[in-house]
Amino acid sequence: MTRFAGTLVALLLIAMTGTSAQETAADSSRLAAENAPLFASHEIIDVTFEGPLKSIFRERGQDSEYHDAVLWYEDESGERVTLDVGVKTRGKFRLQRNICDFPNVRLNFKSGQVEGTLFSGQDRVPVVAHCQDRKDEYEQFGLQEYLVYRTFNQLSDVSVRVRLARITWIDLEEDRDTVTKFGFFLEHFDNMAARNGWEVLEVPVVPPEQQDQHQLTLFEVFQFMIGNTDWDPFTADEGENCCHNAVLVGTMAGPVIPVPYDFDWSGVISTPYARPDPKLGIGHVRDRRYWGVCRPAGEFAPIFALFNEKRDVMYDLWRNQEGLEEKKIRESLEYLDEFYEIINDSRKAEREIVRRCRGG
Repeated sequence: MTRFAGTLVALLLIAMTGTSAQETAADSSRLAAENAPLFASHEIIDVTFEGPLKSIFRERGQDSEYHDAVLWYEDESGERVTLDVGVKTRGKFRLQRNICDFPNVRLNFKSGQVEGTLFSGQDRVPVVAHCQDRKDEYEQFGLQEYLVYRTFNQLSDVSVRVRLARITWIDLEEDRDTVTKFGFFLEHFDNMAARNGWEVLEVPVVPPEQQDQHQLTLFEVFQFMIGNTDWDPFTADEGENCCHNAVLVGTMAGPVIPVPYDFDWSGVISTPYARPDPKLGIGHVRDRRYWGVCRPAGEFAPIFALFNEKRDVMYDLWRNQEGLEEKKIRESLEYLDEFYEIINDSRKAEREIVRRCRGG
């Protein structure tokens, strides 16, 4: 064997070894994300946070810092499990004081503490809180947003998992009354991507024709179903990586899959602060407007079929949700009924979806 040939073989072996190591690491990450106990069940969990809430909530910008706090819960044997966590505010719109006096937060766990606990495998975990202490309807909005995530989970595994909790918040600075409200934990985007064998793509722009067309259409029809116009899976949000209320997962060589999140501006929830995108020409978030990419009517058929197939199981989620008021259940399902009336009537589907597409 010549020196050149020997060098080439060595380089190929190194490349193959590197690829094998990457695949092993990817498999390990996928299995860890799949088996994360936090999202392995939909049973409601009871947790308590103790921390300096006044100091945490004082920081309402994108440069907020973690504050030391404690999270504890009781395991199946009744033993108290206590974890040290960092807590900071997160988000954008719901950070405004006139919108949420109790904003959403992000938890940062210590890896050495979480093993063998409910939060095993978790590092940074977003929490959707109840937004307002003294307005019970905001807790209802939170339950509805939780159900929107659960609804999309029925349509695609490439979706953000959630876990509902009764959360007791104790302010160690004694500035706020102790309160117990429903909130929920969100699966971290990196874990969601790893669970499906992909990674989060940090790019400024991905045009629609370069995205997986089935997943993109599913994304867009789902947004129409829930009456949401507060999204953009194609371009960067205010100079950041793509996108607005959507995360892209896959690989740089493809596929590219848009995954929706953040649904508090959707019509099915209809929060007091929600507004439709003004360029769409609708007056209220309950007024649906399809804003998907234009495509032939025939391409919607398998997507509509999937929504019909999953209708009963999705409706059962809403009907059986603990804590959700009967009025909210009725209003939500009536709103979803209107969506099904459209997709199951070819003339209405043509008028409300096919002809009202983006650029149509």
